[in-house]
Amino acid sequence: MALQAGIVGLPNVGKSTLFNAVSNSAKAQASNYRFCTIEPNVGLVDVPDERLNKLTELVVPNRTVPTQMEIVDIAGLVKGASKGEGLGNKFLGNIREVDAIIHVIRCFEDENVLREEGAINPLSDKEIIDTELQLKDLESVEKKMQRVEKMARVGTDAKSKAEFEVLTRCKEHLEKGKGIFSLGLSKEEKTAVADLFLLTDKPVLYVANVDEASMHTGNKFSQILIDGVKGEGAEVIVMCNNIEAQIAEMESPDDKQMFMEEYKMTEPALNRLIRSAYKLLNLDTYFTAGVQEVRAWTIHKGWKAPQAAGVIHSDFEKGFIKAEVIAYDDFVKFGSEAAARDNGRLRIEGKEYLVKDGDIMHFRFNV
Repeated sequence: MALQAGIVGLPNVGKSTLFNAVSNSAKAQASNYRFCTIEPNVGLVDVPDERLNKLTELVVPNRTVPTQMEIVDIAGLVKGASKGEGLGNKFLGNIREVDAIIHVIRCFEDENVLREEGAINPLSDKEIIDTELQLKDLESVEKKMQRVEKMARVGTDAKSKAEFEVLTRCKEHLEKGKGIFSLGLSKEEKTAVADLFLLTDKPVLYVANVDEASMHTGNKFSQILIDGVKGEGAEVIVMCNNIEAQIAEMESPDDKQMFMEEYKMTEPALNRLIRSAYKLLNLDTYFTAGVQEVRAWTIHKGWKAPQAAGVIHSDFEKGFIKAEVIAYDDFVKFGSEAAARDNGRLRIEGKEYLVKDGDIMHFRFNV
């Protein structure tokens, strides 16, 4: 599954520093000037999961394979991007391709880091990004409205009429300075704008990039951001991107542990960020567990057993017969697949079974 979360924000807020810290397959250039990032950097990120560690401890496999997600580092946006300023349409096009947004906002003061927007103001910075995305979406919506309006007015084309009504609601919502995600369109209504790949119809997670002194408690800037997005229901992760990058660069686990102990950290803040981004994408994890391999697999919430089997191989889905399922808590309680089976905790499920987050599964199939 190639679901992506895109890192966005104004220039010099710490986007590429964050990307370097989270990515284990690519390194982005992090420099103190505008448009340092031009082409989007894409990196694969292991999703931290204590359940996978526990299963590895119990099964003792030859190898352990975590599930992954893609993180995209996108060029810094400037005011006027919707009209072509800065990297303009290129930047917005890159955002259009991702499934969720990680919005990095500067919440630290440092005269050595360039800033053209004046005094530090997290909400003003956020609004610059929001406004540019909304303006671009408004342009897309209005163009489509022009195409379907004539057919909708005739009254004989029910589809066009329904589309026009949804587009009208979107236009009015955007004109109020609100993103489409907050409009709460139904699954059916979303089909009217699906071809537009609207920028503001993506879930958002905020990163308040603070200084080292504020990494545990936050500061006045991060609190302003937290208070300002309460109405969105969005999560804010407070972290120091520079500290996270230093941890990520350390190859020795012992060195990492000593560094985190020095900074009174139980785990890198990146772990929380990655787990939150995974959740933001509406994803679940199931596991396969055997002596050869313990592995985590990514699925969408609400997927049925055959779809989950197809993540391993398309033949598993085509020839699906049954799934052997053990709940994670039962596997841990009894300590092994055999013990769970002996205690009646291994279930046989069919094609309509909705896979639960944490299920340990084995598939029966015939092609």
